[in-house]
Amino acid sequence: MKPKLVIGNWKMNKTFEEADDLIIEISDLLEGLTLQTGVVLCPPNLYLELTTDHAEENEFSAGAQNCCEFSNGAYTGEISAEMLAAIGVEFCILGHSERRKYFHESNQSIAGKVNQLLTHGLIPVVCCGEQLEDRKNGTHFNVVEKQITESVFHLTKDQFETIVIAYEPVWAIGTGETATPAQAEEMHVFIRQLIEKKYGTEIAYNAYILYGGSCNAGNALELFAQPNVDGGLIGGASLKAKEFFDIIEAAETVLKDN
Repeated sequence: MKPKLVIGNWKMNKTFEEADDLIIEISDLLEGLTLQTGVVLCPPNLYLELTTDHAEENEFSAGAQNCCEFSNGAYTGEISAEMLAAIGVEFCILGHSERRKYFHESNQSIAGKVNQLLTHGLIPVVCCGEQLEDRKNGTHFNVVEKQITESVFHLTKDQFETIVIAYEPVWAIGTGETATPAQAEEMHVFIRQLIEKKYGTEIAYNAYILYGGSCNAGNALELFAQPNVDGGLIGGASLKAKEFFDIIEAAETVLKDN
């Protein structure tokens, strides 16, 4: 079993002092440990340099929550992939359901952002997932396939090997609802099969597919134990150091047991 990956998405939370305190708390919990699990903290952009400074001396990497699909220029309020790379950011979340819903991001704009990140050596964490009505009417697989196909299947094999996919059932984000381990595994298998058809068995096997959707300390162990769940994109639970650490420990436990 390959190492797990746990990414904390702080969304639009924490003041500067609170962010600093949280990073220090997480750092203290991780101190002295030799982890097989990769850990990434994705704070608001204002705190990225703070995070990269801490990351230099700790067992985690820094990630952003979004970037611009254009390289530079008159795009007021945007932040480019080059800017992120310049301060040591290694990962960037793209296409989160909240970005799709509130900021009307399309699969095409997400594809452009993927290209920008790869140009500057960052790792895109590309989100996909269905609405509750999609699952109820049986079109959830079609929705996810369209999102993945239009967002990342333009990449070459070499490019695709550097990205991460995060499956986030929209109906389970911030609602307290969670896909059952069986539901999560079913969609992860489907996504891996899509990758296999496009890029072959080896790339599909090595691809990281994370689960995001109210993953917490109470359900992480069972979710991460699923053969095709390679870790988690953690929202609210990443804002509490001990709970986030417990999720990392769950990933470590699964790795040790396999």
